[in-house]
Amino acid sequence: MSPHRPPETPRLRADAQHNRDRILAVARETFATLGLDVPMAAIARRAGVGVATLYRRFPTKEALVTEAFAEQIAACVAVVDDALADPDPWRGFCSVIEKVCDMHAVDKGFTAAFLSAFPDSTVFDHQRAHAELGFVKLAQRAKDAGHLRADFAQDDLVLLLMANAGIVTQSPEAALAASRRLVAYLLQSFRADHTGPPPPLPPTTPLGLQDVFYRPKP
Repeated sequence: MSPHRPPETPRLRADAQHNRDRILAVARETFATLGLDVPMAAIARRAGVGVATLYRRFPTKEALVTEAFAEQIAACVAVVDDALADPDPWRGFCSVIEKVCDMHAVDKGFTAAFLSAFPDSTVFDHQRAHAELGFVKLAQRAKDAGHLRADFAQDDLVLLLMANAGIVTQSPEAALAASRRLVAYLLQSFRADHTGPPPPLPPTTPLGLQDVFYRPKP
């Protein structure tokens, strides 16, 4: 080989990294809009790579999903840890629900991933278990302080996330606004101490009955 000819391997590694980054970016965007049911072939097509390339980087959809949402699940864990450090039990409890629902409102894929089980991804499942345990502690602190109703159960968090995931609008901004108003309603219903007037609700977002059946197109 000529000493002036650049080596082949670094270029190939750079190409492989570019493909991987492109696949993950497209997967996040597509999952956020359409959920996790999008076929792997559609992800490959949108990313401009062959299906074989996609499967070489990510052998299963589970591998793609867990890698695509690694940052989001880490952010979710950080939200819970920050709330546990808050000396105000009710504020910490509310902050987790508000911030997590904000994340879920604009990213349907993360909602589905967070509520799914990934037996082959110990890191993802460990982080989710950590977040769940932290939320249990937050709820108990809020109950002990007399702010959270005694019959609130962990199942109610799942119910809330399911309701929040059902918000489907024609723009992320509308989804976020609708989610925040829904969450405000639910947090008021979770309170045990109704000693004063409830705080004002976030602004409404224009919604019509046709939005009940709206689904984004692939």
